[in-house]
Amino acid sequence: MAVMEIDVERMDILKRLLVTIVCLLVFELVRILVQATVLFQFLYMLIARKQSEPLRKFSNRLSWFVYKLLRYSTLNENGKPFPFSEFPKAGDCDRPSNTITFE
Repeated sequence: MAVMEIDVERMDILKRLLVTIVCLLVFELVRILVQATVLFQFLYMLIARKQSEPLRKFSNRLSWFVYKLLRYSTLNENGKPFPFSEFPKAGDCDRPSNTITFE
């Protein structure tokens, strides 16, 4: 197994660590928001027997944001996520499925 040597100043590593800590704190807050949107979406479907499209689109962007947060935090991506850059736009994300199945 090859070990990757890095040629980076310790101060740069500490700066990235601080940004990563902020990202992980944001992740914990977003995790609660994701849980709330999931519960609301299911309650809405139980009552209205249809899904909330605006909530579905927001949840799609939110899941893309979480993906970017985790990629940055795990050192798999260099682009800083929101709040250090823009929140993902609808065009940045994969399109949601056209149909939802309950199997």
